[in-house]
Amino acid sequence: MSDNLTITFEGRVATVTIDREQRRNALSTQVVSELIEAFNDLSQNDDVGVVVLTGAGERAFCAGGDLSDMQGDGMLDLHANRGKFVDLMIAMNRCAKPIVARVNGHALGGGFGLMLNCDIVVASETAKLGTPEIRLGLFPMMIMAVIVRNIGRKHAMDLMLSGERISAERGVQIGAVNYCVPADELDAKLAEVVERIAGFSPAILKLGRNAFYKTQDMSFEEALRSLHNELSINAMTEDASEGVMAFLAKREPEWKGR
Repeated sequence: MSDNLTITFEGRVATVTIDREQRRNALSTQVVSELIEAFNDLSQNDDVGVVVLTGAGERAFCAGGDLSDMQGDGMLDLHANRGKFVDLMIAMNRCAKPIVARVNGHALGGGFGLMLNCDIVVASETAKLGTPEIRLGLFPMMIMAVIVRNIGRKHAMDLMLSGERISAERGVQIGAVNYCVPADELDAKLAEVVERIAGFSPAILKLGRNAFYKTQDMSFEEALRSLHNELSINAMTEDASEGVMAFLAKREPEWKGR
């Protein structure tokens, strides 16, 4: 708990809320540092099955970098502070829990990258998405890495070069959003998604998610050989045996998390 983040728990779901509504939940250096700590801590929490990331209020999921926070003791200090966003993206990918974005409002610039770096995105139809940095004489350099890993090259370049905002519905069409629903149905759809995921084996979710990010930049052959090994590890777990036995016995599995 801090002035910037609120973390709540309900069942096996942990919700991390960027609590800076007056700043449209912008990413200051302190917010980024606290998000890194939150994801690292939740990754090790055996009582958590899924992490939800959202922003306070209804206007913004996250409006991107906090321009008023661009200060430091010289350029090297500024460069190091910006590098914390890189650490955040890596911490999210290394998190042992699936991460679902609850996009309650606009996701722009770094906030768009933050959204895309989640595993699943559930968005309100009122949300706007995009990379408006070009209008400020900046290019979305760091989030480019996550943009091109989530949407096609032409859509990516269109967003980055135009600076235009798109609807959440358009986000679904280009592969940036999984579900776009009316604002008053956002939490119901979110609950449906997270409850389904939280009901699966936490051990297998961790193995599968780690394998996904580990192999995403490998060549086709390297990925296949790595995933061959991952499957053997998966098949040797207690939960894999339990899942098969439960299926054959026509009962619900009782996951052990190992």
